[in-house]
Amino acid sequence: MTESVEPTAHPAATAPADAPGGYPAARLRLLQDDGAAGPDRRAALARLTDDWLAALLAEATAPAAPGTALVAVGGYGRGELSPRSDLDLLLLHDGRAAPGDLAALADRLWYPVWDLGLDLDHSVRTPAEARRAARDDLKVQLGLLDARHVAGDPALTAALRTAAYADWRECAPRRLPELRELCRQRAARQGELQYLLEPDLKEAHGGLRDATALRAIAASWLADAPRGGLEAARTRLLDTRDALHLTTGRATDRLSLQEQDQVAGALGLLDADALLRRTYESARTIAYAADVTWREVGRVLRARSVKPVLRGLLHGRTADRGERSPLADGVVELDGEAVLARTARPERDPVLLLRAAAAAAQAGLPLATHAIRRCAATHAAAPLPVPWPAEAREQLVTLLGAGAHTVPVWEALEAEGVITRLLPDWERVRCRPQRNPVHTWTVDRHLVETAVRAAALTRRVHRPDLLLVAALLHDIGKGWPGDHAVAGETIARDVAARLGFGPGDTEVIAALVRHHLLLIETATRRDLDDPETVGAVAEAVGSPGTLELLHALTEADALATGPAAWSSWRAGLVSGLVQRVADRLAGEPAPDPRGTDAPTAEQERLAVEAARTGGPVLALHTRPETAPPAAAEDAAPADAAPEPVGVELLIAVPDQPGVLPAAAGVLALHRLTVRAADLRTLDPIGQGPVLLLSWRVAAEYGSLPEAGRLRADLVRALDGSLDVPGRLAERERAYARRSRAALAPPPRVTIAAGSSRTATVIEVRAQDAHGLLHRIGRALDAAGVAVRSAHISTLGANAVDAFYVTGPDGTPLPDAVAHKVAETIEAALQ
Repeated sequence: MTESVEPTAHPAATAPADAPGGYPAARLRLLQDDGAAGPDRRAALARLTDDWLAALLAEATAPAAPGTALVAVGGYGRGELSPRSDLDLLLLHDGRAAPGDLAALADRLWYPVWDLGLDLDHSVRTPAEARRAARDDLKVQLGLLDARHVAGDPALTAALRTAAYADWRECAPRRLPELRELCRQRAARQGELQYLLEPDLKEAHGGLRDATALRAIAASWLADAPRGGLEAARTRLLDTRDALHLTTGRATDRLSLQEQDQVAGALGLLDADALLRRTYESARTIAYAADVTWREVGRVLRARSVKPVLRGLLHGRTADRGERSPLADGVVELDGEAVLARTARPERDPVLLLRAAAAAAQAGLPLATHAIRRCAATHAAAPLPVPWPAEAREQLVTLLGAGAHTVPVWEALEAEGVITRLLPDWERVRCRPQRNPVHTWTVDRHLVETAVRAAALTRRVHRPDLLLVAALLHDIGKGWPGDHAVAGETIARDVAARLGFGPGDTEVIAALVRHHLLLIETATRRDLDDPETVGAVAEAVGSPGTLELLHALTEADALATGPAAWSSWRAGLVSGLVQRVADRLAGEPAPDPRGTDAPTAEQERLAVEAARTGGPVLALHTRPETAPPAAAEDAAPADAAPEPVGVELLIAVPDQPGVLPAAAGVLALHRLTVRAADLRTLDPIGQGPVLLLSWRVAAEYGSLPEAGRLRADLVRALDGSLDVPGRLAERERAYARRSRAALAPPPRVTIAAGSSRTATVIEVRAQDAHGLLHRIGRALDAAGVAVRSAHISTLGANAVDAFYVTGPDGTPLPDAVAHKVAETIEAALQ
């Protein structure tokens, strides 16, 4: 990628420039030759032009003008001339010729070019002047990297090329940040080629300018781009530009709508959509290569900025260039990227790739290319079983729930071919254009963007996992003929089952996909005061929980479509419709679940032992994955949350203040993530109540702690000798220093009115985090309420918890007190 290649001759260009009609006729014959296209035609056109310019120079210097050379730079220097490309020429001289003679020589070269109507970028310089100009102007310096001898004294050209490369490699650490900034500014002006309906093939991000920048980076010897498919992508963009030039007869790089069908026909493609899809795929390859390469450049330059003495002190201790910070089991942060831990074994851990992707997105880090490729190679040989194990499903939901940081990680997985391997139906929507100008993105990118928008709405729903998966799949039917919502329903049902969702959850996801346009279309096109309108929507939705999810999906879909798709007016109409439908679907409150499930024999045994000894008793069990449990009274529609990942931990403790925050804090100190929990009160031998906490926990990384250590720390936490809040605060400060994650949606604490007749139900929805349940428990204790039962679930990165609390007299809290408690909890989670 660092050297220019001499263009080779092509049969269509065998006619010399001095044949009948000369260069113009030979050029026209070449461009009209249907058998000449692509790289061969560009090289042939460059060779034909070389011969013509060489003849002009020879004629102009016939009396003898030694010490001159004609040099092609830029695209012409690379031997890539499109039909309407301009000619970038440098007349190089050794400084001996008189200025008047040089001016006359230049005129005899430039005027014939202008006479043919060709665009010309020209200069006349000595090698020293060319090098000075390159030092002052980055664009000049980049052009010299493609310098190629055309005619005259080859020694002059060779010397300039050698010096230009040496200069570039010397100043690259200083100039590359400048080049990076130019690329950013260009992308901000022109947008991302892979999403534009009328893209600029050269200037937009992922276009030919970025490919040229990658050549310059490679020439610096500081970094190199991922080569997979890169040259083929660049060639396809050049071929498209050639066809565009021939179609329009103009030197344009913008692929306008009115020319797309003709350009597609010239390239032998079916239609404009096929052309755009191929263009988007090429742009995506170049954009991904650019992102990866610029990240590597930044890492190299940061390493070079370390003072030599300090670098020497660090050598040996940190030969891998940085400290490794754990992110998840088998995943660490290293030098600003999420990479695999040294002990990671992808061949034994089929979920590792998804876990690494989720950890990277949640931490706001890029996922290292070599980590993706290593896992992907193993995954290709031993793919995930179908249906997916629960952990794989959880990690996908966690990835989707990371907000804006989901996008670069998802794009990296897609660039390496992982997404279509995990979700085969994705292939039909990948890079698929959307002709509606309201849409900002391609179909696949719109689906990811909808998940990003839905992540900000997860506090509004009981089942954020269903919302995020439905967001990802809602337009999956656009790759099939007919109504995309109808086709998408079938596909979504298959995908949800593939992911391991239970039958009830699968039906909810399918219904959300089938009806994802129902609310917006009804709200904007129907009479909302007509009972038949409300009744039809209620019948289609079926349950309050599905309505809640559909409302959030509707908003996320509109926000992800583009600025014209959502407004306060539309939001108000949809909210009004949702309220009417919710009233129609409203029913009697479900019964309080406390005591509805009899304790197991083991739970009874632990409770008896705790009552007898007066201290905590623990049991730690590894349980196989089971089917999702039956829906609880306060769960979302259809299935309750699927059986969580992890192992079962049972804790029985005589009832006393502070049990919940103490137990949750100890688990957090031992780096155990709470995936689900239930709390209930028993009185097994009539000597006083015992709190029974049933946890489903998973180690963040490493192995599980011993039950004996957990019990010892719980005893210390209860008697106050273990400072749980202080220890957790110290850990949170350390985590905050290295976390780059975007701000999650704020926590939401509400009172679930009418959910229970014997207790006040407080619902907490928040981002899962270290010590979250500990902080909630402390806030409840500080409020002086009694927790009679609790139902804790973690869905991806979202905690959805319900606490059944009473006052000291054992009755539900007055409304004012309940809302004050909710405010206290919410403040504790900020």
